[in-house]
Amino acid sequence: MVLFRRLLGDVLRDQRMQRGMTLREVSKEARVSLGYISEIERGQKEASSELLASLCSALDVPLSDVLREVSHAVAVEEATLALTPISRTARRRAGDVVASAA
Repeated sequence: MVLFRRLLGDVLRDQRMQRGMTLREVSKEARVSLGYISEIERGQKEASSELLASLCSALDVPLSDVLREVSHAVAVEEATLALTPISRTARRRAGDVVASAA
């Protein structure tokens, strides 16, 4: 399952690290608690649109860039999941065939 909040957190953390910023610096600039930003980066909390805009402003990155990166990460993860050799349904069907052949 693709979790948007996890991928968003990954992108926000990457943006912060690329800029050499600490959680404390982003927290101060965005006026959001350090703990809450940490939870967002770890994919444990959902960011509201207002909070996301504040984080993007603190990171000096356009919201559209962040969303584009997240969208790309979602697409990659979906493609990876689609390429999984045997899905649960396929395994169940394969098991049914083997069971009926025995």
